[in-house]
Amino acid sequence: MTDPETTDFIETTRTSYDTIAKEYSAAYPGRPERPVDMSLIGAFAQLVKANGTAPVADLGSGPGHITAHLHELGVPAFGIDLSPAMITLAREAYPALRFHRGSMTSLDLPDATLGGILALYSIIHIPDAHLPATFAGFHRVLVSGGHVLLAFQKDERPGLHLTERFGHEIDLRYYWRPAYAVSDMLVKAGLEVAATLIREPLDGEKRPRAFVLARKP
Repeated sequence: MTDPETTDFIETTRTSYDTIAKEYSAAYPGRPERPVDMSLIGAFAQLVKANGTAPVADLGSGPGHITAHLHELGVPAFGIDLSPAMITLAREAYPALRFHRGSMTSLDLPDATLGGILALYSIIHIPDAHLPATFAGFHRVLVSGGHVLLAFQKDERPGLHLTERFGHEIDLRYYWRPAYAVSDMLVKAGLEVAATLIREPLDGEKRPRAFVLARKP
């Protein structure tokens, strides 16, 4: 098994999601019907709107369902995803919205232009060593008072490596973290943690879900 810290994790993540994009989109055909999750996204949208009109970037936007939900909530939003296949599916499903290929680890955006950043279950593919620089990039592109909402699986164990999903061969690594570790990295990047919530597993979920809301001073 190759070392995840030396493997090109961006390329392997991109290729893996390109491979399973159609099956993934079919398995998750709409936004999650999780009242707590959707309430937090709604609160995030309210905070963004209260701070101005700068747009929100949905990082790891996948099929685009949450980007579209933000738009329905009155937030100017666009999606960014590593996978060209996911971008194609999102554009087909929501042709009125913007979706761009890119990586949250190196955002190709001007300084202080985003009112918010939403990253739902997408930092889980970034190794620990790369998160501080990623969060520093979040700080750079946010306007003053801009918010970040992260969601990720909470676990003290390090993660797992999948080589198959939906019947396809892939090379996809998942990194689990306790919420406090993510909060600490956000603070070191210059952001203020406003709230942390842990939701216990629902239905077929195996791990608690952590939500961390942070703000750029």
